[in-house]
Amino acid sequence: MMKKMSIPTSKTSLVLFLCQIISALDVPLDSKLLEELSQPPTITQQSPKDYIVDPRENIVIQCEAKGKPPPSFSWTRNGTHFDIDKDAQVTMKPNSGTLVINIMNGGKAEAYEGVYQCTARNERGAAISNNIVIRPSRSPLWTKEKLEPNHVREGDSLVLHCRPPVGLPPPIIFWMDNAFQRLPQSERVSQGLNGDLYFSNVQPEDTREDYICYARFNHTQTIQQKQPISVKVFSMDSLNDTIAANLSDTDIYGAKPVTERQPVLLTPTGSTSTKVELRGNVLLLECIAAGLPTPVIRWIKEGGELPANRTFFENFKKTLKIIDVSEADSGNYKCIARNTLGSVHHVISVTVKAAPYWITAPRNLVLSPGEDGTLICRANGNPKPSISWLANGVPIAIAPEDPSRKVDGDTIIFSHVQERSSAVYQCNASNEYGYLLANAFVNVLAEPPRILTPANKLYQVIADSPALLDCAYFGSPKPEIEWFKGVKGSILRGNEYVFHDNGTLEIPVAQKNSAGTYTCVARNELGKIQNEVQLEIKDPTMIIKQPEYKVIQRYGQVSFECIIKHDSTLLPTVTWLKDNDELPDDERFLVGKDNLTIMNVTDKDDGTYTCIVNTTLDSVSASAVLTVVARPNPPFDLELTGQLERSIELSWIPGDENNSPITNFVIEYEDALHEPGVWHYQTEVPGTQTTVQLKLSPYVNYSFRVIAVNKIGRSQPSEPSEQYLTKSASPDENPANVQGIGSEPDNLVITWEPLKGFQSNGPGLQYKVSWRQKDVDDEWTSVIVANVSKYIVSGTPTFVPYEIKVQALNDLGYAPEPSEVIGHSGEDLPMVAPGNVQVHVINSTLAKVHWDPVPLKTVRGHLQGYKVYYWKVQSLSRRSRRHVEKKILTFRGNKTFGMLPGLEPYSSYMLNVRVVNGKGEGPASPDKVFKTPEGVPGSPSFLKITNPTLDSLTLEWGSPTHPNGILTSYTLKFQPINNTHELGPLVEIRIPANESSLILKNLNYSTRYKFYFNAQTSVGSGSQITEEAVTIMDEAMASRQVDIATQGWFIGLMCAVALLILILLIVCFIRRNKGGKYPVKEKEDAHADPEIQPMKEDDGTFGEYSDAEDHKPLKKGSRTPSDRTVKKEDSDDSLVDYGEGVNGQFNEDGSFIGQYSGKKEKEPAEGNESSEAPSPVNAMNSFV
Repeated sequence: MMKKMSIPTSKTSLVLFLCQIISALDVPLDSKLLEELSQPPTITQQSPKDYIVDPRENIVIQCEAKGKPPPSFSWTRNGTHFDIDKDAQVTMKPNSGTLVINIMNGGKAEAYEGVYQCTARNERGAAISNNIVIRPSRSPLWTKEKLEPNHVREGDSLVLHCRPPVGLPPPIIFWMDNAFQRLPQSERVSQGLNGDLYFSNVQPEDTREDYICYARFNHTQTIQQKQPISVKVFSMDSLNDTIAANLSDTDIYGAKPVTERQPVLLTPTGSTSTKVELRGNVLLLECIAAGLPTPVIRWIKEGGELPANRTFFENFKKTLKIIDVSEADSGNYKCIARNTLGSVHHVISVTVKAAPYWITAPRNLVLSPGEDGTLICRANGNPKPSISWLANGVPIAIAPEDPSRKVDGDTIIFSHVQERSSAVYQCNASNEYGYLLANAFVNVLAEPPRILTPANKLYQVIADSPALLDCAYFGSPKPEIEWFKGVKGSILRGNEYVFHDNGTLEIPVAQKNSAGTYTCVARNELGKIQNEVQLEIKDPTMIIKQPEYKVIQRYGQVSFECIIKHDSTLLPTVTWLKDNDELPDDERFLVGKDNLTIMNVTDKDDGTYTCIVNTTLDSVSASAVLTVVARPNPPFDLELTGQLERSIELSWIPGDENNSPITNFVIEYEDALHEPGVWHYQTEVPGTQTTVQLKLSPYVNYSFRVIAVNKIGRSQPSEPSEQYLTKSASPDENPANVQGIGSEPDNLVITWEPLKGFQSNGPGLQYKVSWRQKDVDDEWTSVIVANVSKYIVSGTPTFVPYEIKVQALNDLGYAPEPSEVIGHSGEDLPMVAPGNVQVHVINSTLAKVHWDPVPLKTVRGHLQGYKVYYWKVQSLSRRSRRHVEKKILTFRGNKTFGMLPGLEPYSSYMLNVRVVNGKGEGPASPDKVFKTPEGVPGSPSFLKITNPTLDSLTLEWGSPTHPNGILTSYTLKFQPINNTHELGPLVEIRIPANESSLILKNLNYSTRYKFYFNAQTSVGSGSQITEEAVTIMDEAMASRQVDIATQGWFIGLMCAVALLILILLIVCFIRRNKGGKYPVKEKEDAHADPEIQPMKEDDGTFGEYSDAEDHKPLKKGSRTPSDRTVKKEDSDDSLVDYGEGVNGQFNEDGSFIGQYSGKKEKEPAEGNESSEAPSPVNAMNSFV
């Protein structure tokens, strides 16, 4: 079964495991191989060189090593063999060199102090550990001492010495009080590196009796405490009081006040000092100064800069710390202490030495018999270390000789080695500051080739990506590697392949045709071996629909798409990230198969969302940004400045715009004096402006608030500003919308729009109302009112003009002089009726009426127009009265004529005219009678066909409901319809007007007829109605038909005909829906009324069929009018002659908008309609 291995293709560089090559073999880190190959010992774990142990616990000295065969272990102590079998307290762990010294069962750690070294040995050599120095930790007690109280004068310096006991390792020092609270430190009071507590100058608050130094020994987890130190600070005031109490008035006394002092260094002393530090350690330099005021410390390096990124200042800049020092950090470092009185400095000369450190540590060599090799050991230090070699733990000078080995200083050269040349070599580099010890073995092996890559290993890569096929191998001498493709393929060569030294075959750009079986062959002089691996090429994973940038409002819903395409044999996993981190653990985030949906979006959802698609072979990703927008947050910190009587400046700080820029700010105000709680619009400014100069009105207690606006909407209002009350003043403006309109014939009602509270400008708002009759030399009459918005002047003449004005005033004065307006006293009904009313009848449905205007003085109001009342008295054709229904038309303005539409023909009408003003209508003019002439009649009320026989039909009809004149006759037209729906010859009959029935004889039996019937007056023919009927068939013929109908062949024929007719109807229906002409339509044309069928002017033939609604089947009793419209030429009157009423409308200037003619009756379809449409059954009845 093949083992699968995935090769990621996202890396642009190829990382290959290449073992070191120093004229030596590469030994792969294959566990199975390493178990089989012989190998000298290698130390894998050991205790530190300087090993401080807890004297209360067992001592464990580690020494672990590996090798083939497994190594044995031995120890030396202080340079001599340490026989652990003779010491019952010492044991060695099984299969290990680690020593365990039992202290907890009676042993003493001090008895095992010394220098220990471990040796691991097998048949191919011996490796040794470092010299491990074992020392037990020590935490001695403080020596007892008598501590005197410290009496210090205010402003002097002070040093409290700690002097902790010498421990191993050194303790950590800190100062606390009796309550175990750390003593506060500052630039004035701080702890030095030696543990002492330094006071640059003491203050009275430094007085206390519990300055305690603590030493913490980490190894033993113990804390030692020094006896408390007492400090008493004497201030100058208390010292003067003490002296004054002991001296007489005549004595001269008085201590000097606290004097300021320039800086003096407490540590280090003198002007210069030296410091030696080892390379790689932390350099700590300290300067603590006394002085008043407290000095400030500054550090510089003479002739250079302090190293960047490695320099730190601690203890209030009193300590300079440089980490990871190197020889370049040697030099002079100057600390400068400065206060207002002067400065002092100290120079520390720093020398950086170095314990040995590796330049090139020796590395293991695996050689084949007869090969050459070298071991190189190079180290550096200050001073320069000396190099010495050992072989299997013995100085090389006294070790057994090896003719293949030659020592040349820091290098051992091997020539033509043999298997007996295997050994472990130690390189020791040492100077006065330390040493380095490294083990490196020389292992001489003779091995046939081995391929370590599993057989039939399966590699899968993405197309157009590199493919790396492994052939991990080992052999001694080093085998040669060759690659083949296929079972019988030739050796692979050329630029399309890369052959790596570790046996790996690289195909830089793998294509689909690169898939297949590859064979790796390894051979040396001891043998040959081969291995096959498989390569599969997969389609790359792609995101074909990437997430897109989205802008969404807060609390909305947003969705990101991530639709992928991948190789069918790979299983992709889709992961969504937000800002390169996992999605929040929130149920609002819904991850679907190919999308991410976020419900109820909040501001925290703003960010970059990434869709990552991973397969075992590749990974792709796409990102999109989500911007969450919302209404802005309200402005805040409103501030009023620049207060004046009529203006003030308002400023504010905008709130968060929530990802949608603020477009403008709306400023509102509240008048707490007149309308508390009601906010009014004041002004608005652009969104870039945060201050505005506001105009103010007098006598208003202002508060302001600001609303921010962006594209999403308006913010919540800000918190109100502080209140600002403006001073009172006389009104600036007068009431608006002043009017004078009488409600009665003898009064004048003066109204106005009262001022709002903030418009009053002060207390005591009133109104001065003034009026006088226009065009009459009268004085103004005035009255002052308050808390009202109208005043009624009584006893005025009817409808006369008045000049009116209303002026505002308050306790501080009057508003500016108001403008005058013209009003009128109350109207009364008009006094006279229009005269000389004349009617001109234009046609049977339209008349024009004229009248003379009434004198304007008699109108007694605003002339609004004239109303024409008209009604039908009776129909002249029937001489019978009916209920009178008056109609009204209104003609706006000063018109003197109008049109009366919608009249009934051949009827008697009456009308009168009245003038109209704002009060109502005046008296009516005398009734005027007029008559309309005859018109064409309506269609007969019905047409019934009864009593069908073989050759006759009986017709009955009703007279027209609207004869519109005196009927002169009826006209009947009819024609036969054969079984193909074609029309026969048309027959016309005139019938007297007094007849109501007719028997038509000599008709054909079993024949369908179509009838057209209308009435006439002297004016012309009216609209017609149509009907269809069928004469009955002869009995003998019916009997023969029945006999035929019982025959089988006839039944089959009829079924075929019925099927054809059904198919024909379906085809016709489809073609009808598509439009155009078709045979059925041509047959339907034959049913049309011969009087209304269009005729061609040149030859009189029928015109082409029109695709209108005329092809619909006729309804029973349908009628077709002979005249459908009233032509415009019937009257030359303008549309503006029509008045308002039931049948017309007027625009603003009184002109009529509507139709000329009266209401029409519904027009039936034209002549191809019938009460009984031809059917297949009827067609078969007339078939024979």
